[in-house]
Amino acid sequence: MTRMSLPTPTLHTTRLRLRPFDEADADDLFALHSNAHVLRYWDAPPWRDRVRSERFITACRQMAQEGTGARLAVDRASDGAFLGWCGLTRWNPDYRSASLGYCYGEAAWGHGYGTEAARALLGWAFDTLDLNRVQAETDTRNVASARVLEKLGFVREGTLREDCVVNGEVSDSWVYGLLRREWRPR
Repeated sequence: MTRMSLPTPTLHTTRLRLRPFDEADADDLFALHSNAHVLRYWDAPPWRDRVRSERFITACRQMAQEGTGARLAVDRASDGAFLGWCGLTRWNPDYRSASLGYCYGEAAWGHGYGTEAARALLGWAFDTLDLNRVQAETDTRNVASARVLEKLGFVREGTLREDCVVNGEVSDSWVYGLLRREWRPR
């Protein structure tokens, strides 16, 4: 497999700025990922230790250096408020594929920020990385996340039965795919 570094972009939309993480994001990241309600459909339990934020930021940089993906902090353009993050992982230049993921705080829910940020990231990925396929997964109970993916043009391709066990609770995941020929930037 061909590997190269993947510089994390800074992207702008009408309402958002997507940018590389820095150390100043550690507190906001910890607040996001330690919130049990935000992570109720996540495949890992909420963080209990702030050091996880620092490891996350380090992992984002390492991912870019190794050429396996890009995770971006998402800020509201009007006031710079941290809303969450959006990223592409498991980038495979030989297969021209990657996986989309995102996480947003409750204050960002219901405003279309997730869709707007993912659309910007997907546009960059299809244009810059020449992707053919992007895959995403969501817990079957997470209807809001499924709606974001469907608004972006993703097609539900199947169900991973009993895919995750978090805090003793077993759940299924839906697998979504978006092909280059299906991608509509707007």
